[in-house]
Amino acid sequence: MAPDFWDDPDTARKIQKEISRLKYPIEGWNACNESWEEADVLLELAISEEDEETEKEAAELLSELEARVASFEVECLFSGDHDENNALLTIHAGAGGTEAQDWTDMLLRMYLRWAEEKEFSADFLDYQPGDEAGVKSVTVMIKGRHAYGYLRSEIGIHRLVRISPFDASARRHTSFASVFIFPELDDTIKVDINEKDLRIDTYRASGAGGQHVNKTSSAIRITHLPSGIVVQCQNERSQHRNKDMAMKMLKARLYEREEEIQKEQQQELHGDKKEIAWGSQIRSYVLQPYRLVKDHRTKREMGNVDSVLDGNLDPFIKAFLLWQG
Repeated sequence: MAPDFWDDPDTARKIQKEISRLKYPIEGWNACNESWEEADVLLELAISEEDEETEKEAAELLSELEARVASFEVECLFSGDHDENNALLTIHAGAGGTEAQDWTDMLLRMYLRWAEEKEFSADFLDYQPGDEAGVKSVTVMIKGRHAYGYLRSEIGIHRLVRISPFDASARRHTSFASVFIFPELDDTIKVDINEKDLRIDTYRASGAGGQHVNKTSSAIRITHLPSGIVVQCQNERSQHRNKDMAMKMLKARLYEREEEIQKEQQQELHGDKKEIAWGSQIRSYVLQPYRLVKDHRTKREMGNVDSVLDGNLDPFIKAFLLWQG
């Protein structure tokens, strides 16, 4: 309420963001407490009146409350500076041609189903289809509260073991795909990029988007020469907007790269031998000869592979947050 509050817009935005971050769990807790009290009253009424319908209503309310409390429990584990931000999800097929590209498509579907269940939005920024089937690489912006906090548990190599649908001899194949997660950075985070360090190429978009996209070289590929980082965007209708989004992606990757370098230096100084998840094999999805999904960091296992591939990732995410803490 200070009269000079908006004299410094950047500080004002930071304060408003902090207010929003603090209000959400408080309001959520109050809502959970109200639901608990309502269920308690309904249960007392059901017992005194011997009313099965009221008892059923109380049970349903408690079931909903249990899910909400579990969600809040996970959010209490978030500790990163950017955990509440949107997330840039990038998946690359490993060696293995069509088999690996099909696995990449399966992972993409898994994350999209997870995002849908969380009521998050997913916007495609880049999509490179496979030669025969599947996807070579894809980048998606996942928008939702704590999207990055949830998904940073997925950074690394994902391994699939199955009977290949592309092998006439029905042999067992192992496929790999790499998953990278970057936080979407807001305007308060400054990342200095020298224009001389960039190579910017234009090309025709290969994904969906109508005749306009395919007839014009609107897609943008930016290479950061010092680091070798390459980003590309073809989702937007204009070259200018694709370039803006590609620069946003580049800033996020450079920021994350610098943080990883600092973490490695700290581990060397303190003699910490704990493996860094980045770029390592983190999870195996075995469909043959048995069915099991296992996270190699947390040792969390699930036998219902179909459920996981349909987006049921929260048990692995929670296990990672507890393991990391």
